[in-house]
Formats: sequence, structure tokens, C-alpha cells
Amino acid sequence: MHFHIVTLFPEYFDSPLGCGLIAKARENDILDVSRINPREFTRDRHRTVDDRPYGGGPGMVMLLDPLVQALNELPAGCRKVLLTPKGKPMDQPLAASLAGETDLALICGRYEGIDARLEELFDLDLVSVGDFVLNGGEAAALCLMEAVARFLPGFLGKQESAGEESFSRGMLEYPHYTRPEEYAGLKVPDVLLSGDHGRIAAWRRQRSLENTFRMRPELLAGRLLSHEDLDFLKGLQRTRPGRNLYLALVHHPVKNKTGQDSTTSLTNLDIHDIGRVCATYGLGGYYLCTPLKDQQVLARRLLWHWREGPGAQANPDRARALQGVEVVASLNDAVEKAAGLTGRRPRIVATSAAATGDIDCGEVLQCLRKSPVLMVLGTGYGLSDSVIQEADNLLAPLRLLGGYNHLSVRSAASIIVDRILGDLA
Repeated sequence: MHFHIVTLFPEYFDSPLGCGLIAKARENDILDVSRINPREFTRDRHRTVDDRPYGGGPGMVMLLDPLVQALNELPAGCRKVLLTPKGKPMDQPLAASLAGETDLALICGRYEGIDARLEELFDLDLVSVGDFVLNGGEAAALCLMEAVARFLPGFLGKQESAGEESFSRGMLEYPHYTRPEEYAGLKVPDVLLSGDHGRIAAWRRQRSLENTFRMRPELLAGRLLSHEDLDFLKGLQRTRPGRNLYLALVHHPVKNKTGQDSTTSLTNLDIHDIGRVCATYGLGGYYLCTPLKDQQVLARRLLWHWREGPGAQANPDRARALQGVEVVASLNDAVEKAAGLTGRRPRIVATSAAATGDIDCGEVLQCLRKSPVLMVLGTGYGLSDSVIQEADNLLAPLRLLGGYNHLSVRSAASIIVDRILGDLA
């Protein structure tokens, strides 16, 4: 395989190409690397490769012509990859795909970027190595080159090593240990010293599942898992941050259709359906907030029927779904209840379909790893402005660009909880 690196700084690659497995692979003709400098294709005495951007702004933009001339020097059929933040995320399947090429060009941008017309002139694969900023595409090209090279026959000392590594099987790798058996009081797990290959394989599988579940749970989505895998993951699920998430359904103060503060009545479906969501995702609790005494009595009677009365025997699943539901007089009562269970005041996150938020579901998940969160949902036409103003954060609308934004509160609750916790978060 031949890598063609298009870069303004060919010397950047001197050390990486001269050491380790890449150097050995070059010596053994497993791969070859050439570097093409667009400066070699300039026509002025200053060898200019950049200019000021049209429309103004800071920085410089790489000129088209030197890059076009450089790419025209590539062999026919060469696949061209442009390293760019807007590209497809680099992953193991993409690396495997690129490894099937005979010639692969890696185009490294610099400055503020490359004249956008290059993407119209050439068939380019746009690839990103991560959501962060680099000085140029050279470091990204090195990452891609190593990931691709590991798929080439003969590159690794033991080819089976590639199949054992993180992401090769869609999961993170299990932990490794070597001599000594004990260091600073830390011992190698006994199972690895047992000589029982079956137990060792099972231990490695579980540690791989655990690492993936705790660090990158999204990798498990859609994977075919055995019954043993699922039982193991369900055990881990009980320790996940979902138990740090609480829901409060507020019936006062909320807005009516004219935007005035008002009080709404409880809705049977909201109690049942949101209760099911809380049970499904393992939330810490669900609070029905209403100051109306008759509504409190009605709600408690309904809950008794399904949790302890005739409904519990007829429908045990419904009884389980409503175990975490509690009736309180106000949002402040819900805050105190959650604080009593967790030992600290929860972060209050209000919701609104009409206002721009300052926190998204991913950020809520990060908060849950550190402290409890009380997600506040409104009935009627949404939470009162006073509730939103007193909250610590306001969740971004589910449909920021949507024109309708009138989901039922139980639908919104389902979507919000799933976006925060997912299946295995």
C-alpha cells in the first residue's frame, strides 16, 4: 500500500515514519510513503500557498492552484482523503475500508482551511479524527495512517492481535497485566493466574463489556449480545446514573393558553405513562406536584389501587411502574424529597418548548455522574416563568428548529429521558 501525504510540512513526518512498526513496515515493503508539498507547484518567487479570505476575517486560506496541481500528480485511481473537522468520524470500519486501497492520499490542511472549491473539483473522502482543533491535518494524518496500516497483512507481529484490540469487535478491550504478580499492594486478578482458559476468556469478555458499558455505552447499541452478556449488563445497570435522575410534573404554577399563571388538574395517563418511563429507565423518583387537596387525594387513591389494591393483583407490572410515584404539594417539596434521598440538593433543570435552553441532554448526563438532577416538566401550556427563572438550568427544546413543538408532556418525558440515559447509559 502506498500513502501519498499532501502537506506543507513534509518534515513533520520524519520521526514518525522512521521508528516503530511503521519503519519496519516500510523496510519490509509492506507499505510505502511519499510526501507531496504544494509549494513545489507554485509559480511565484515567494512560493505562495495561501491568501486572505474573501469576506474578511482572521487568518489565511490555502490557495487552490498549488493543491490542484499536487493532486493531479497522484496515480490514477488513488483514493483521496481530506482531513477536516466536518468529516466523517474516523473509526475502525473506515480504517478497514481504507486499508483495501492500493494508493491512498492524505490531504493536510493548514491555516484557516482550504478553498472550499477543492471539494467540488475532486472526489474526496472527508474524515475527522475528533471534535477538537489541531494546527493542521498532519497529526490527524498520522492517526489515520497508523489505524489503516494495522490492517495490512504482515504489519503486526501477530495478526490476531488486531482482532483483540479496542473497537475491533465493536467494544473496548479488557485490561492487561504482566509481571510482577503484585506491585505496590496491587495484585493481578486471580483468574488470570489460574491457567483455566475458559474462565480467563469469560473474565476478559465481562471486563470488555464492563469497560464499554462504563466508558462508551453507545458502542453497545445494536450489538448482538448473548443472554449471559445481557444478564451481566443488567447487573451493571443498577449502578448507572439513572438513579440520580428524578422527574417532577408540575401542575402549579403553569401557563394557560393566554400565558397567565394557572393550575391544572391531574391526568391519569400522565401518571401511568411517565411512571412506566421512570421504571423502565431506573429513575430515582417521580413527583406529582399539585397544591389542590382534592387532586392529592385522587392521586393517592389511584396509586393505592394499582400498588396495593385490586389493581396490583390484576396487573403487577403496573404496580411496579407506579412504585416510584409520589404526590407532593409543590415543586419545593419535590426538591426536598429528592434531597432527602440523595443527601444533597438536586440540580433543578426546567423544560420548555418555547425558550432556548442552556443545557442539553448530554450535559445533563454528565451532571448525573456527579450529583442528582430533578427534571421539571410542566402541564397546561408549560411551566410558569417564575419556575424557569428559579431553576439552575433550562433544557434545550426537543425540536429546536421545529415549527409545531406541542408534544404531550408524557411524550416529551419519554424522549428527554431516553436522550439523557439511552438504553445503557
